[in-house]
Amino acid sequence: MRNLYVVTHAQSRHHTDGLVGGWYDSGLTGLGRRQAASIGRRVRELLPEHAPAELYSSDLLRAYQTAEAIARRIETPIQTIPDLREISYGEAEGKSQNWLDERFVHPPRLGNRLDHHYGIPGAETRREFATRIYRAMERILASPCPYQVMVTHGFALTFVVAAWIEMPLEAAGSIAVASTSGGITHLCQDDAFHNRAIVRLNDTSYLERAVEAT
Repeated sequence: MRNLYVVTHAQSRHHTDGLVGGWYDSGLTGLGRRQAASIGRRVRELLPEHAPAELYSSDLLRAYQTAEAIARRIETPIQTIPDLREISYGEAEGKSQNWLDERFVHPPRLGNRLDHHYGIPGAETRREFATRIYRAMERILASPCPYQVMVTHGFALTFVVAAWIEMPLEAAGSIAVASTSGGITHLCQDDAFHNRAIVRLNDTSYLERAVEAT
C-alpha cells in the first residue's frame, strides 16, 4: 500500500504579523516550532518502525522548518520541491493583509475561474498554481516508496487532494479543501483495487500538546 501524509506547515510569523504569505519567506513562530515538534512526534507514530520513507517539502522557510522537525524524528533527508510552494500573491507578498483585501478581485461564481486574475501584479492564477502542484504530485507519486511525507501550504492542500483523486485540471476551478496550520492529511492507495482514499483530512487533534506547552 502507498501512504502519503500531507502536512500543512506550522504557524508562521506572517500569520501573527497580519502579513500576506504566498512566497514571502517568513519563519515559524515560537508556537509554530512547538507545533512542528508535535508534528514530528505524530508522524513518527504514524510510520511503522524501520519502514522505508521519503520526506518532501516546499523550499519556503516555514515549510522547511516544519519538515526539519519531522526529519529529526524519522531520520530521513528532506527533498525540497519548489513546486510545492503556496500560491504567489505577487506584489502583495509581505504587505499587510488589508493592502491585499483592498485590491483583491474575487473570482466569478461561474465561467473561467482557473484563469481569473486577482488584480494583483505578479500573482499566479489558479491554473498556474494548480499546474505546478499537479506536477509536484506526479514527481512524488512516481516513486514506489510505500510511505511518503509532504510538507506544503494551506491552499496547496486543495490541489494535492485534487491531483490525488485524479481530478482533471480543467475541473479544478471551484474545489476547496479546508486546512489548518499543522494539519495532517492521510492519503492511501491499496494494492488490490488501486483505489485512492482520503483516510483522514486535516487532523489537528495532536496539536493540543503544543498548546499545552505554551
